[in-house]
Amino acid sequence: MSVRGIRGAITVEADDPDLILVATKELLKAILHANPELQTEEIASAFFTLTEDLVSVHPALAARQIGWEHVPMMCAREIPVPGSLSHCIRILIQWNTDSLQAAINHIYLRKAVSLRPDLVVS
Repeated sequence: MSVRGIRGAITVEADDPDLILVATKELLKAILHANPELQTEEIASAFFTLTEDLVSVHPALAARQIGWEHVPMMCAREIPVPGSLSHCIRILIQWNTDSLQAAINHIYLRKAVSLRPDLVVS
């Protein structure tokens, strides 16, 4: 078995805890839907980053609220590269799986589709 990465990102309109939690749940549910073989107990860990303009809540709380009680998670600040996308929540999920990396579906929603247009399914 290997550890594979699943990437995703979503944006919010403002630094509001409710907006961040709703958006994070939307992103996580979309990742689960796009990768139906993914089971929570197979997640080795999840790493969230937020742009420097989002500070009101940890997105890991949203994951806990949808049942990821035993998944090790960490939140950090994205490096503030000039001109980069603002109000953005990113995630990297490390998944213990026999799936090939090419079979993993990464999810980019809202304005975050600009980060990896090559991975966005139309």
